[in-house]
Amino acid sequence: MFDPTTWVGFHTWLSLIGIATGLFVLADLIAGRDRPILAAVFLTTAFATSATGFGFPFSGVLPSHVVGVVALLILAVTIPARYAFNRTGRARWIYAAGSVASLYLLVFVAVAQAFAKIPVLRAAAPTQSEPPFAIAEGVVLLIFVLLGLAAVRGTAGRTKPAV
Repeated sequence: MFDPTTWVGFHTWLSLIGIATGLFVLADLIAGRDRPILAAVFLTTAFATSATGFGFPFSGVLPSHVVGVVALLILAVTIPARYAFNRTGRARWIYAAGSVASLYLLVFVAVAQAFAKIPVLRAAAPTQSEPPFAIAEGVVLLIFVLLGLAAVRGTAGRTKPAV
């Protein structure tokens, strides 16, 4: 799963890098800071994670495909808000909300993968329709809604470069 020479490993590493850099971008958004290189790495890996998800063999549309399409649509608005519109006017909160939503979707999938791959979690929710899975995903959603509100508020003023 973590071997970067396989498609699964490559996809997994993109996702992990996206989550890690996304957490820093989220902290910067809340604090009203900006680190352009970190943001670029986050947006690139978030996009690449969603795009590479379509490279796995499948028959029919799966929930992962729906999440991937939603993630790509969010990024299709978020990336121009940052780079084409320079986070001015409405693009400021669109970038903040889109970044947080993109990170949330990466974490949402990570939690689902944890329940699928970690034996103790798989035992607690073998079909991912049991309460432990729903509670975990609900808590993640609530946390990201609150962080998203903080991120949008944090970008309300002028964003300053991080030192």
